[in-house]
Amino acid sequence: MGTLRLPFYARLALTLLALVLIFIILRAASGIIIPLVFALLVAILLYPFNMFLENRLRFSRAAAAITSVSIFIVGLGSFVYFLALQMVSFSSDFPELKPRFSKIFDDFQHWLSFKLHINKVDQKGYIHESANSLLGSVAHSISGVFVSVTGILLLLVFIFLFTFFILYHRNLLRRFVLHLFSDDHRPKVLEVIMETKGMINAYVQGLLIEMALVGIANCVTLLFLGVQYAILLGVMAAVLNIIPYLGIYSSIVICMLLTFANSSASLALEVGLSLFIIHLIDSNVLFPRVVGGRVKMNPFISILAVVIGQSLWGVPGMFLFIPIVGMLKLVCDRVEGLQAWGLLIGVDDTPPKTKRIKVKK
Repeated sequence: MGTLRLPFYARLALTLLALVLIFIILRAASGIIIPLVFALLVAILLYPFNMFLENRLRFSRAAAAITSVSIFIVGLGSFVYFLALQMVSFSSDFPELKPRFSKIFDDFQHWLSFKLHINKVDQKGYIHESANSLLGSVAHSISGVFVSVTGILLLLVFIFLFTFFILYHRNLLRRFVLHLFSDDHRPKVLEVIMETKGMINAYVQGLLIEMALVGIANCVTLLFLGVQYAILLGVMAAVLNIIPYLGIYSSIVICMLLTFANSSASLALEVGLSLFIIHLIDSNVLFPRVVGGRVKMNPFISILAVVIGQSLWGVPGMFLFIPIVGMLKLVCDRVEGLQAWGLLIGVDDTPPKTKRIKVKK
């Protein structure tokens, strides 16, 4: 008895229904899925070091997992501590910036009086009303900020716990995935698992390399321009650059404002233009080769994955959906009937055709 083949419109309807259900599940269970995916990425990143501890240094599995996660926490904490030191240095110099901000505000008041014919008394009234509404909104949002910070700390705790358990129970998880399929398909499933691990490891390493190179380029450029707080601004711009679209433009605006506050408008424009040029080089040259090339996705699908991830999970989705789509490509390449989707996600490796020129004798 042959298999029943549905008409195209029925298969299309079922595919769309499956996609809608997947999106609903991803959005509804984001609080569980996001820390699990983050933990999976960290565990795969730490896996080579974890195996070194087990095989070379003869650590037990639990000791190797605890050591790997602890070293990762120390490295992350050191980076946060470095940023905190830079922020402390900036805050110590902030009183010196107060007269500069006052002068900028006075100049702005004169400009309003001259251009828009709004006297200073009316301006103070508008500022007073705005300040009252701002204080009310700030008081209302303090609890929201506290909840956000608490949520981030809880998210980090769950990520570290999940990372430890993934490293410790990795063989159990692999056997579980293999036993979901028949014996005939297990070699292919194991191949997909190994390639997925290599792809995610390369992606995370590439992202860290990209952030380091962009940070070095930012710091060197800002130091060359003679910008104050060059290291803090360069590192901040590199970290925010991980967030597509919003991150780089937010960092450019912040860097320009701080530079204008303690220097001149021309230097602020030079800072903005320099950071924008670095961003163009990064997005068109560095990112596709260091990060995008490692997950074997074309730029269009990469941008689409970022947009979909942001719509579902916000900022974490921008980071997580590129490796998720990369894993889907590996599955599509090996499942009959899904190879077309794998081709759509992947890169075009066909060499361009060269025209032969006939020479008349």
